[in-house]
Amino acid sequence: MRKQYRNGLMASIHETAEGLHTAGVMSKPTMREFDEMCPTAVRPLKPREIRTIRLRQGASQAVFCPVSQRDHRPRQPVGAGEKWPQGASLKLLSLIAKKGLLAVA
Repeated sequence: MRKQYRNGLMASIHETAEGLHTAGVMSKPTMREFDEMCPTAVRPLKPREIRTIRLRQGASQAVFCPVSQRDHRPRQPVGAGEKWPQGASLKLLSLIAKKGLLAVA
């Protein structure tokens, strides 16, 4: 899977670091730290993906829905004001998917 970055500068910096790591100039732990400092862009999540994250974390809908900006009541028809995660909520969901619910608790 190809990484996507917020901008071209971050992509160039990370590509340079990967080259240094491949050449043996940068150690694996340093590259790992660099990866954590250089986050990739957050992509929109589908409802099924959000559900999978929630189930993996063992959280109920009532607990998880404030995080995902969704209502825990039965699904409403399209156009009835249903909200999808955006911005900070989407970033929070991505963090939960990567590091677990306890990382944000």
